[in-house]
Amino acid sequence: MAALDDLVELLGRPPYRFPKAQDWAEVESYVGSSLPGDFKAFLDRYGSGAMCGELVVFHPRGSSPLLERMRAIHESFGQAREKYPEDFPYPFHPEPGGLISWGYDPSGDEHFFLPSDPDPDRWKIVTMVHEVGVEVFDGSFAEFALTFVRRLCGLDADISQGEPGDEDLDEWAELGLDGPMTPNFEPF
Repeated sequence: MAALDDLVELLGRPPYRFPKAQDWAEVESYVGSSLPGDFKAFLDRYGSGAMCGELVVFHPRGSSPLLERMRAIHESFGQAREKYPEDFPYPFHPEPGGLISWGYDPSGDEHFFLPSDPDPDRWKIVTMVHEVGVEVFDGSFAEFALTFVRRLCGLDADISQGEPGDEDLDEWAELGLDGPMTPNFEPF
């Protein structure tokens, strides 16, 4: 789990937590499968909160429990898919192969696991991009989160120029930012 180690190093020391294996039992029973190991490991270390104030994740025992949010998102997105099937190319859990909610960002994007493999550690990430469509990330939760945080923090800017590129500046402006953010995790 090199990406998870890199993400933890980037975000800093997690708060002191007492995770329990049974924390995930009810969520995984609802999903009908284990969830990706790096996702559970990250949340067991950090709990519910936001990476760089932008990528919001939920632990099963957090102040906003993951299972409650999953059920609400699956229901609302499932209903929207019934009305506008052309806007939602994937079904939502509990439909077979349905997307499994795990987080969001304040710009209106919702993030899901695509259970595309019997091994949850090989699932893809699907983002329902607010008013734009769908993006698929072919990698793990930790790889996705690391890419997301690095982009926000300007750590993937054009190093040869020593400064952010125009794409980075445009993205930061869309987010209402003047420049790159400092990597962090804010629990809630």
